[in-house]
Amino acid sequence: MIDIPQGKRYIYILFLYILPLSPFLRAQEPADLSIKRYLEQTYEVPFSTNNRIVFFKTGQEKFDDLFEAVRQASKSIHLEYFNFRNDSISRLLFKLLEQKASHGVEVRAVFDGFGNSSNNRPLKRVHLDSLRKRGIQIVEFDPLRFPYVNHALHRDHRKIVVIDGLVAYTGGMNVADYYIKGKKEFGEWRDIHARVEGDVVDELQKIFISFWNRVTHENVHGPQYYTGGRDARRYFHGLKADTCQTAGDKCIGVVDRGPQSPRRIIHDTFVNSIDSAERRIDIINPYLTLCSHIRRALRRAVRRGVEVRVMISSKSDIPITPRIVEHNAHRLMKAGVRIFVFEGGFHHSKIMMVDNSFAYVGSANLNSRSLVYDYECNLLVADECATEELISIFENDRSRHCWELTPETWKSKFSSGRRFGAWFWQFLTPFV
Repeated sequence: MIDIPQGKRYIYILFLYILPLSPFLRAQEPADLSIKRYLEQTYEVPFSTNNRIVFFKTGQEKFDDLFEAVRQASKSIHLEYFNFRNDSISRLLFKLLEQKASHGVEVRAVFDGFGNSSNNRPLKRVHLDSLRKRGIQIVEFDPLRFPYVNHALHRDHRKIVVIDGLVAYTGGMNVADYYIKGKKEFGEWRDIHARVEGDVVDELQKIFISFWNRVTHENVHGPQYYTGGRDARRYFHGLKADTCQTAGDKCIGVVDRGPQSPRRIIHDTFVNSIDSAERRIDIINPYLTLCSHIRRALRRAVRRGVEVRVMISSKSDIPITPRIVEHNAHRLMKAGVRIFVFEGGFHHSKIMMVDNSFAYVGSANLNSRSLVYDYECNLLVADECATEELISIFENDRSRHCWELTPETWKSKFSSGRRFGAWFWQFLTPFV
């Protein structure tokens, strides 16, 4: 028996009984503040708080708004896309850009060589020559050349449009008519895109101009391109409005992986966002092939008592990928993650919502290419109202177009051959 003086017994009891509970009694830093601090300190990501953001959940919404903004441009239009599919919507866009260029508006566009070659209606040299003659400065990033293998990594998968330095668009949509019309293979093409206003526009403009100068060896610069601090509503009319109470006061940072950015910034932000969650994580992502770090982070979240919900599509535009996604979904389901399979078309959205407090939305998929190799651009939106908007999209699609993966539905919905394919093709995960 330890002889403890009377005056020190209370201190002993404190150490014996109270301190083991301290991790649970201590107030944990809210998820939005935690991820914001992490990005600021680790990667020096700047956050601004004077922003507006609106989300488009269909291609029709996005292109209607984008075209209206382009019509009102007076100084510059900058476009960076993985690809411009040579179809009806791109022809309408280029015709509009030609008109603006004829009125003295600077029009610059850059697209990825692999993105162009991999779509079934690419822009060819004759099209590019015609566009340049009409005043549109358009360049191809890293054209595919023999022996091709040296062009495999570090493709530009970003989607950024900045108009007059005042409004900017980014998200998951390229320029193609199937964002409006869908595809016969799977029906409707679902996606999420965003328009932002405020100082965050300057950050997107920096990304575009830096990349443009790198590709063209030009030296485009000047304060006229960085006017995001002005109220865009004074210059643009008829665009979709930010109706949140936080409109004009949203805290947003740009998480960009470009040629000069830290290689793992997209990957690490996913992992740390998941690790910051206290209550709930909602994810929609089309290529859930996952790396071990993110898979383990999701399992850690479940063990902490966080409700983790992931939505995947039953169909995809890429062969083999659905089987790998199904394999990962099955493993996560067994670990306690709730998996919802979307059957309302192909859900190409790339969004994650954490604790109703922040959202991570943009161009990055949850596959090896996006997480480590490709140039990607995501927004970290530390705003409850904006996050709730995206959660409502998740909830609506979950209730109307999804079924839940369970041990029973895994066997009843998928044949034994399909389940074997899910196991077999998962060995290609590092390459897709």
